[in-house]
Amino acid sequence: MGLDNPIHIAFLLILLLLVFGAKRLPEMGRSLGTGMRGFKESLSGESTQSALPAEDRAPVPLAGTSANATPMATAIGQPPTPAA
Repeated sequence: MGLDNPIHIAFLLILLLLVFGAKRLPEMGRSLGTGMRGFKESLSGESTQSALPAEDRAPVPLAGTSANATPMATAIGQPPTPAA
């Protein structure tokens, strides 16, 4: 009558997929794993560098901008004006 029956586990997985969607489940799993890893490290007292990919450590540009944005004046062929 618990989670020992594979049918119950399958039902819960299908329910989670319907509620959260296929895109959100990997993010939730990754977040849960990171949280559990941090909890385990805090209990053991070890401090290790996490091996995050470079894309996760890179700063995110503000909305509406890009990393290689050029001023509008130079984009349309006019020389940029110096900042005051």
